[in-house]
Amino acid sequence: MTKSLEDVRDWAKAKIASGNEPPWAWFQYMKLIETVDAILGGQATVTTTENLPQLVQHQDVRLRLVDPNCRPSNAQCHPDVPASPRMPM
Repeated sequence: MTKSLEDVRDWAKAKIASGNEPPWAWFQYMKLIETVDAILGGQATVTTTENLPQLVQHQDVRLRLVDPNCRPSNAQCHPDVPASPRMPM
């Protein structure tokens, strides 16, 4: 895939170098070249677990179920939510 992306980039550069393209096409070719460069640059960066030590630290954390009706004593309601519904009189 890298080879085909490089071929596309080279094709776009050749189109720009020819000088026969209208301004709108030139702009699109430039965006294409920049995008291919970004993709190729991202492929060159390899992410490993050695680069992300926090990933190893958080592997033992598990989700737990909590009763939605039970609030800790220090929890506060959102300011836009009324504390209790108002009943019509």
